[in-house]
Amino acid sequence: MRTTTVEAENRRPASEAPPSQGLTPTPSPKLVPKLVPELVPELSPELSPEELTQDELLARGWAALPPGYRIPEVAPTLAEARAWCQRLAESHYENFHVASWFLPPALRPHFHAIYAYCRVSDDLGDEVDSPAQALALLDFWGRELDACYEGRARHPVFVALAETIRACSIPKEPFADLLVAFRQDQAVTRFETIEEVLAYCRYSANPVGRLVLYACGEAAGEDSAERFRLSDATCSALQLANFWQDVRVDFAKGRVYLPQAEMRRFGVTDETIAGGAATPEFRALMRYEVEYARSLFMQGLPLIGMVNRDLALDLDLFSRGGLEILRAIERQDYDVLAARPAISRLTKLQLALRAVSGKMLPFLRLGNRIGGPTA
Repeated sequence: MRTTTVEAENRRPASEAPPSQGLTPTPSPKLVPKLVPELVPELSPELSPEELTQDELLARGWAALPPGYRIPEVAPTLAEARAWCQRLAESHYENFHVASWFLPPALRPHFHAIYAYCRVSDDLGDEVDSPAQALALLDFWGRELDACYEGRARHPVFVALAETIRACSIPKEPFADLLVAFRQDQAVTRFETIEEVLAYCRYSANPVGRLVLYACGEAAGEDSAERFRLSDATCSALQLANFWQDVRVDFAKGRVYLPQAEMRRFGVTDETIAGGAATPEFRALMRYEVEYARSLFMQGLPLIGMVNRDLALDLDLFSRGGLEILRAIERQDYDVLAARPAISRLTKLQLALRAVSGKMLPFLRLGNRIGGPTA
């Protein structure tokens, strides 16, 4: 599945993670990762995925992932679980690490736990060998989520998440919604309309923003419905920005997020994308999609002025980053097939400094500048 962080260029597939800097933090002795006994059946290599039992599918799926992703024989303490989640978050996404600098220390463990849940869930769906394995793992993970809400957490992610859920009063729905999207990824690779793409974002991206609002204490009160609506617009815009940035990458994986109806309207086909040459028709389509994504960012910007200053800074930072992705696409004259649009480290630093300025001088926040410059 496509993630909702501002830029995914630093992402390394789980299967390629080096031992010292990979996806899975080095476990403490108490967290020596082993499959729980019921998940280690004798495998049958000659069988197709359709012929394998659920236990065999689970065993093969876990074998394709970093060992630390498995359920430990002994549940970790809260301190150990939080350390696991922090290492996972801070060793993988540079953008997440930078954003976490601006969070109050008391909130960081909650963000680490939420990130770890999202990341491991994503890998269960994307980093195994077959859709059947992914579905078996996602169903298993969903049962672990149920167990977490019932006070029976075993995995470091859920041990840490249980405290976040308790402290922040987070309902199960946004966590469960993410799993809906990861399951959908196993079967759906094309979308007929932009409405279908946005329906996918409703499960793949929007829950993340809602989790952030819960973690920051911004999910209650008479304006909560409006904050959720604005958050959904921002998260869907970030998702679309990543989709348009990664047209070529996703096509290589068999996925096309450009709406089929709009591809036909602009005269773009799968063969156009496969050919790798940005035709005038393709550029026109991308221009249209970039403007639509920008309009969603504009819809969501008022949220920055409705939340506390610490959260406003992160929202400002990620909105600036998403808009910068769209500008990077424009600078390439909408040719995302020849090279993937990227944000330089210098630009990221500039965006962060501008977001910090918005915290100190609120009139500089993006949310207060609708209709004016966007960076």
